[in-house]
Amino acid sequence: MSRLILIYRLKDGVSPADFETWVKTVDQPAMRSLTRVASFETFRVTGTLMGEAAPSCDYVELFDITDLAAFTSEDMTGETVQTIMGAFMGFAEAPEFLIAEAV
Repeated sequence: MSRLILIYRLKDGVSPADFETWVKTVDQPAMRSLTRVASFETFRVTGTLMGEAAPSCDYVELFDITDLAAFTSEDMTGETVQTIMGAFMGFAEAPEFLIAEAV
């Protein structure tokens, strides 16, 4: 199992309320419907544990992917992900897509 982590800020002018409504009603149901997505959660970043600096991102998304090779070669190119990604890129400013494995 691989973990996909997305970190990003919202684009200027994007309402957090509008974005979070889209996440709950469109993004999560669509992405969770993919068989290779074992879990998918979106988190609003509310602060840092230490220090007073502003967080480096507004949101973090965590995906557990059962077959990363098939996800990237089949799901990423499929209609569901392409539709979601098109809409997502309208909300997110320079998202960073990280692939991670447990140590």
